[in-house]
Amino acid sequence: MDGRRTQGGAPTRRGFVVGGLAGVGAAAFASCAEELQPVRRAPLVAPGDVVLFQGDSITDGGRVRDGAGAANDLAEFGRGYAWLAAVGMLVARPDDGLRCYNRGVGGDRVRHLDERFERDCFALAPDVLSVLIGVNDLWHARNSASTATAADYEREYRALIDRTRAALPDVALVVCEPFVLRCGHVTDDWFPAFDDYRAAARRIADDHARAFVPFHAVFERASALAPPEFWAKDGIHPTAAGAALMAQAWLRVVDGGRA
Repeated sequence: MDGRRTQGGAPTRRGFVVGGLAGVGAAAFASCAEELQPVRRAPLVAPGDVVLFQGDSITDGGRVRDGAGAANDLAEFGRGYAWLAAVGMLVARPDDGLRCYNRGVGGDRVRHLDERFERDCFALAPDVLSVLIGVNDLWHARNSASTATAADYEREYRALIDRTRAALPDVALVVCEPFVLRCGHVTDDWFPAFDDYRAAARRIADDHARAFVPFHAVFERASALAPPEFWAKDGIHPTAAGAALMAQAWLRVVDGGRA
């Protein structure tokens, strides 16, 4: 390949490498622009807000858990999309006094969030709560560690949201679409079951959330521009490029289109 664009306008492999993440990210976003349109004209995150990222290992990002729990702390945020999204806001809005936290925990399913939400959510009293959960709910069912179904996932997720609304009636909820890429651990037989979890998350977002971040849709478009392994080698945990793409998508939806 010579790095020129193909006749249809998609970048060649060399063109992708030369163009970098910004170019492929823009192309992936352009192909699902309607879903990525912010649901507000202004950012969901207001000056002085507490922003909390919750989820499993994808959100966890290898964060340190033995610190003081300070906001905006690099070690306690890990190296994943949550930190990149938080930094994106902090850099763009240095005078807004935002306080961002990450409380993702590797291996979590919805029921694990429920077990620790008193400590890891309600006690922080977030103004904006972003949740990405679901891949472990299916993965554990596939390896017989759980007998739960997509219907159980939706029921437990809705119960968690109801409990959260009771404790934090004014919280702005962001539901993130669970995702996998067809490589590594993820084979074709993950589907169509995984689509049921995605659909459940979307229904919950439609009923309860202020914003929905379509991560799976973004990765599907991005995988047409670079191999799935480029974004998540094992099909589940994003690479640096995958985490950056997620952060851009999150910011476009949640922070009024800034990315």
